[in-house]
Amino acid sequence: MRAFVLFRLPDGSSVELGHGDLIGRLRSAALPIADGRISEAHAMVSLRGQDLKLLALRGRFAVDGKPGQAVVLTAGQRIALAEGLSLVVEQVALPDAVFGVEGDGLPPVVVTGTSSLLTRPRPELVPRFLPTAPAHLWNDGEDWVLSHAGHTRSVRAGDEWVVDGRRFRGAAVALRRAGRSVTRLDGAFSRPLRVVARFETVHVMPDRGPPLALSGLAARLLSELVAFDGPVAWQVLARELWPVEDDEHLLRRKLDVNLSRLRRRLREASIRSDLVRSDGKGHVELFLHDGDTVEDCT
Repeated sequence: MRAFVLFRLPDGSSVELGHGDLIGRLRSAALPIADGRISEAHAMVSLRGQDLKLLALRGRFAVDGKPGQAVVLTAGQRIALAEGLSLVVEQVALPDAVFGVEGDGLPPVVVTGTSSLLTRPRPELVPRFLPTAPAHLWNDGEDWVLSHAGHTRSVRAGDEWVVDGRRFRGAAVALRRAGRSVTRLDGAFSRPLRVVARFETVHVMPDRGPPLALSGLAARLLSELVAFDGPVAWQVLARELWPVEDDEHLLRRKLDVNLSRLRRRLREASIRSDLVRSDGKGHVELFLHDGDTVEDCT
């Protein structure tokens, strides 16, 4: 129950990468490449809706000879990271559902690589190893593994466990969704919005009035929320935007500043600022009213 891509490397070996895995010249990258032409965080594999994509971060790549910033991964592609340095896509695995965790105060969250399960001050799943976390999850190539209180065991969807008095369980998070959920605000009135997200640009178009065109970090932030299609932990969102930043306090500050700027842009354009909403429990989401529509072109 894991979405992954299998790349063949120039030396003939193969490596499996999943959602959130980085390609870069840092040793900590999931696929480290010792080449001065490769950026520290060159590109990232990302699960977007029903597709696995390769996203350019600080580097560039070409797919079958054509330059690109984002590409849906399919078997047979040749991805050139630099001249004479190419990866070949051997396999793309997309199950109907991927493994996630949910529990008391924690909505279903997809587990990406090694993750830390926190319980205080509120339940959170952080997509990296934190030594002080009471529990950790990772994939050993065949199963998902839970480590807690000095013990490790395999876990799958439906399994339950307790950490610090809170109950958690494995969840099957469907890749296919019948439709985008819409949140209704009783008694509230707002003109329907149409959001067109293209990663580098986003257009927010009210039913009446001029559209708001966003670019840069504001567009990337809103596009990430469109792609996640539901509440996402702030750490996950922040690391999509700043993948090489290790300081969690600085990550939170960067995200808060950019969320504030985005909401100000929305207000200045007479568009409701709660289009991007925090739930007070560490999650951020795209908050849709009845009649709002979204086009995910990322």
